[in-house]
Amino acid sequence: MAQDAVTMEKIVALAKRRGFVFPASEIYGGIGSTYDYGHYGVLLKGNVREAWWQSMLRERDDVVALDSAIIQNPRVWEASGHLAGFTDPMVDCRTCKMRFRADHIDQLPCGKKPSKTAGETSECDLTEARDFNLMFQTTMGAVKEEGATVYLRPETAQGIFVNFKNVLQFARKRPPFGIAQTGKSFRNEITPGNFIFRTREFEQMEMEFFVPPDEADKWFEHWCDTRMNWYLDLGIRPSHLRLRAHESTELSHYSSATSDIEYLFPIGWSELEGVANRGDFDLTAHAAASGEKIEWSDPQKGEKYVPHVIEPAAGADRAMLAFLCDAYDEEEVEGEMRTVLRLHPRLAPVKVAVLPLMRKDGHPEKAKEIHAELRQRMNSEYDEGGSIGKRYRRQDEIGTPFAVTVDHQTLEDNTVTVRERDSLKQDRLPIEGLADELDRRLRAPWISPKPDVLPA
Repeated sequence: MAQDAVTMEKIVALAKRRGFVFPASEIYGGIGSTYDYGHYGVLLKGNVREAWWQSMLRERDDVVALDSAIIQNPRVWEASGHLAGFTDPMVDCRTCKMRFRADHIDQLPCGKKPSKTAGETSECDLTEARDFNLMFQTTMGAVKEEGATVYLRPETAQGIFVNFKNVLQFARKRPPFGIAQTGKSFRNEITPGNFIFRTREFEQMEMEFFVPPDEADKWFEHWCDTRMNWYLDLGIRPSHLRLRAHESTELSHYSSATSDIEYLFPIGWSELEGVANRGDFDLTAHAAASGEKIEWSDPQKGEKYVPHVIEPAAGADRAMLAFLCDAYDEEEVEGEMRTVLRLHPRLAPVKVAVLPLMRKDGHPEKAKEIHAELRQRMNSEYDEGGSIGKRYRRQDEIGTPFAVTVDHQTLEDNTVTVRERDSLKQDRLPIEGLADELDRRLRAPWISPKPDVLPA
């Protein structure tokens, strides 16, 4: 079997070198597992988010949007069970002074000897496991001592559940229908790591789909299939994606069924997105805690019921990492190694680069004119710094599908060279109609040219 070129170290290095992602507060030594997104990272994650909204809203008639507050009334988290039960088991090592998740202890490197796992050596002196609450706590009010204790949300889902009645009033929907939102969530993870795979501040893409109780199983299967296809449609290779049903011992207390969409990261198979049948737990819990009736009245059947909920829950950061890993490739071109991100054109931060062959003889002026026209239709970037070969390589590393080069012939016959990122094929095309042709190519069906096999 083929050996994939990607490693997590290469992804981290490329992300920093090309301005996708870098450590936050780096000039002060950083802060654990917290990252800032640079220009291309903002564009890439924005395209991931936009593709998610496209699939949830513009391609469906049964989902509406919401943007709930990060800080909610603390009673929300009491009712949901987060204050009492949103915990991970934690152990301390008295030798290296590090903390570890007890249920991941066999996967985490020892603080003294990273080649060994925590607790594996005779020097390790681990405490008994104890529960550690993952909620970030803060104070609301002008004076800390007199303020109210509040929490940064650990998930966006509860903001949807507590707004169920509000949405029913304006959305004119009836079950089955969904409420979707994206936004930041915060979890005080014991052992975050693996770059942006697990961080304490992250962006979620969640949708709660409310269904009649007797249709929950059918819709659970529907959303497992639909969400798998979303990743495949955006270029993830089928060999690197799988759906894994949870064993009964893995299920959350509220879930009757959960399946994880897993991706084969360089660190191994890991969760990319979860799809859960949450039953009526959340709506029932908030109804009991608030004293409000939260149910659906069916005027046609003359019955009332509490809808059951199917939840596809994804992360924009983790999805972006999967797309980066799946796109990363290296190949030898004319005796030199080329690093390239073979991103789906829909996700690519920049769709086309416009490059003057030289910084004289009218090349820059013509190139800027073409760039000004193209940027009205797609995300275009103008670049005149360095040799044409170095500029091609720079665009390859940020995943730009097409490069338009202006040269002497352009000034003679109004044609340009269009270079494809993946095949390196070059075509001579007229400037007239160029935007239409590039738009057609960007919208054309695309599959990854990387081998669709598991690494050796």
